[in-house]
Amino acid sequence: MTQARGRTVRPYLRRIGARALAGVGVLFGAATLGFLALYVLPGDPVYAIAGNPDQVSLSAEQVAAIRETYGFDQPLYQQYLEYLGQLVRGDLGTSYQRQQPVTTLIADQLGPTVQLAAAAFATTLVLAFAVSLLTAKRRFGRGVSSVVELFFISAPGFWVGIVLLTVFSFRLGWLPAIGSGGWQTLVLPALTIAVGAAPPLIQVLRNGLEDTLDEPFVLTARTRGLSEAAVRLRHALRHALIPLTTLTGFLVGGLLGGAVIAETLFSRQGVGRVLVTAVTANDVPLVLGLVLLAALAYVVVNFLVDVVYPLIDPRLRSEVTA
Repeated sequence: MTQARGRTVRPYLRRIGARALAGVGVLFGAATLGFLALYVLPGDPVYAIAGNPDQVSLSAEQVAAIRETYGFDQPLYQQYLEYLGQLVRGDLGTSYQRQQPVTTLIADQLGPTVQLAAAAFATTLVLAFAVSLLTAKRRFGRGVSSVVELFFISAPGFWVGIVLLTVFSFRLGWLPAIGSGGWQTLVLPALTIAVGAAPPLIQVLRNGLEDTLDEPFVLTARTRGLSEAAVRLRHALRHALIPLTTLTGFLVGGLLGGAVIAETLFSRQGVGRVLVTAVTANDVPLVLGLVLLAALAYVVVNFLVDVVYPLIDPRLRSEVTA
């Protein structure tokens, strides 16, 4: 019994270990590409520290002193190696504009963004499950839903947010327009992100349900007298979750992009607004820290997806041990 369990667990652990190493590679690639992309952009980082060159006059000695202090006078490869060394030590550097550690700035703003991301993720899943379960194998409902999904996939996120603000805040007065205090302030930003993120999940889950509803075991469940709702929820849904789980991993990794729009439009605190101001000010350490945060979120979520796969579909366990 113990030997059989070991033969089952060891390949699974090797697979998880390989995914973890791949995740480290993704983080390294994100750090490298982010560093190179930001440092080859036009603009002098000295003035990102000292201020706008149209408003701040610096002597040649002052410029040279800043370059020496921050290492800008060193070759690019040496700056890159020092940057990697800082990352290994857990040091993301100091913000040029705010003169605070990047880790502190991110930690201070991460809570509101995590709340928004969790609310948007939950709303997206509720929409995906509800719409796909109601429209799978139903021609009229599927047709109407497809048109609505295409519309919201094509609609810009800021436009959706403005419409929601106009209707539910300015016209009806049901929900606050701006702010970060209380669950009411989460509703419109989360819905802004969810209505654009849900259509791909709806399509994938609905296609999976429609394929599963044609399987023989579903017919057997119906012959046992189960209602259509029970057949869909208890039997068909679980078998349709694998492709949805894959897409959900990509969705969570991209929630930061939605947070940028929602936090800016609804004047919420969070790393999305910090990213906008950091890019505008050419605050390289802060931008790189936020890029790594997004990459880390993507890696962690997709790692968890790989861990969950065999738990959702037992057939994958046999593939791992084969």
